[in-house]
Amino acid sequence: MTPHHTYRTLTGTSRLAGVMGWPVSHSKSPRLHGYWLAKYGIDGCYMPLPVEPKNFQAALISLRDLGFSGVNVTIPQKEMAMPQCDELSDRARRIGAVNTVTFAKDGRLLGDNTDGFGFIENLRQVAPEIAFASGPAVVLGAGGACRAVLVALLDEGSPEIRLANRTRKRAEDLAAEMNDPRIKVVDWPLSPDALDGASLVVNTTSLGMVGQPALEIDLAGLPQTALVTDIVYAPLMTDLLAQARERGNPIVDGLGMLLHQARPGFHRWFGIDPEVTQELRDFVLSPY
Repeated sequence: MTPHHTYRTLTGTSRLAGVMGWPVSHSKSPRLHGYWLAKYGIDGCYMPLPVEPKNFQAALISLRDLGFSGVNVTIPQKEMAMPQCDELSDRARRIGAVNTVTFAKDGRLLGDNTDGFGFIENLRQVAPEIAFASGPAVVLGAGGACRAVLVALLDEGSPEIRLANRTRKRAEDLAAEMNDPRIKVVDWPLSPDALDGASLVVNTTSLGMVGQPALEIDLAGLPQTALVTDIVYAPLMTDLLAQARERGNPIVDGLGMLLHQARPGFHRWFGIDPEVTQELRDFVLSPY
């Protein structure tokens, strides 16, 4: 029996959480957390919380006062959540955004960013032999998701990160802000030299996503042993991943990052560190 066929009734002591955003109708988080709540038989609920940015601060405090355990925060409110938090994790501070807020029993708002955790855990699950310190990483993009990936790769001991973005200045500004000599800005489009000896290629841009322009990249010069991953998951098999697979590189799609980044919040709010399984992937991707 799959979790969506399991009937549950909320009680007066149900634990509550949700996802705040504007819009939030596209979010897969309610389906994802709902699966885990049913799977583990937890008396709780995770709901979509559409909140206009102008009402964000008041809504966040109201949810705390209503007894919620916490919330996820999605675009455009990840940056807005930072100043509202009483305490920030080191990684949230370094990334400059919050995606997971926990309401402590004493009323404090604890902010974290689990995107980098989700990125690393996804790669580890699919490619357990991955060694982040074994060679340079090539990272495409310079947006919010890129920041999370950079912080995670630095923490995992990546010896060099070659950062490329369509607007070079954005990449240079990001590298300056990160202030780590291992981050080196390279030209866009990538030259074969930029891929030479790389052990990992990461696309953090929206290029290649449904409704977005294609990501035009030539993987010539990339070692066949290098792992290629895309944080986009619509479509699951992007052109980048298809091209990499065709030339024999190991690939990892972006859905697992979404699933794994949800684990720390679920653990804090509902008391269980949930599992990411193939059945969960299928359930989250299936039509409602």
